[in-house]
Amino acid sequence: MADQHLSVPSPHDGTRPPWYARTATTVGRPAVLTATLIMSMPGEYKVARLAGWSDPWAYGMPFALSAYAGIAAVVAATRPKGARGRLSAQLGAAFAIILALAAQVVAHLVQTEHMNGNQAWLIAITSMVPPAVLAHLLHLAATPTPVTAPSTSVDTPVVERADAPADAAPAAVPPMPQQAPAIEPTPAPAPAPVVYRDPRCVVVRPLYADGTRPGTGAMRDALLAAGHGRVGDSTIRGTIRAEIEEHEPHLSLLPPALHGRTA
Repeated sequence: MADQHLSVPSPHDGTRPPWYARTATTVGRPAVLTATLIMSMPGEYKVARLAGWSDPWAYGMPFALSAYAGIAAVVAATRPKGARGRLSAQLGAAFAIILALAAQVVAHLVQTEHMNGNQAWLIAITSMVPPAVLAHLLHLAATPTPVTAPSTSVDTPVVERADAPADAAPAAVPPMPQQAPAIEPTPAPAPAPVVYRDPRCVVVRPLYADGTRPGTGAMRDALLAAGHGRVGDSTIRGTIRAEIEEHEPHLSLLPPALHGRTA
């Protein structure tokens, strides 16, 4: 019989990189991220000063652009293809990169006197950045994230069955055990109805049915329609809504209704 040579696999075989490459990647990514953020801050701060912001408000521009780019990139990467809000997050991430690049270019052009920073269009565009960033982040926060249900299917193993000869005796089948009588499940008791101290809570509670937290204006309109007259905002929020959410604390965690005039 021919000799069989056993080869010892090299520690570098396969797709896993060596330890020094993994270490460089693990340490290098946060280091590069920190360095780029620090290098970008002076340019974004400079553009904010050119637009008219004074200290310390001008320091908010670097943090706003960096946080905006990070949030939009994470949302775009974590939402599945075709999910609602994914395209908007991708456009937001691209827009944040364009803003950061433009801020650096403008700041360095002005710093080297190749461009005049006192221009109306530049000041106007820079002034629109914070409200535009805030509006898009609120849009991403209000867009629900789809939840993928775990798969409950179980792969059934395939068992090959050998054909028995024609004259073979049938296998003995053990007797089936006597089954116990089926027990019908006892229905769970219905939850007790909530009894409010303030009867006006009964009018406001249905406004939570659409999965949002109603605003003061919507609650005021419902009370007027029910004949309770005009109720003060402090009573609506501090008494009526507070009592409803005291009995059902999960209602206070719902997102605010977009159509409500005030929170």
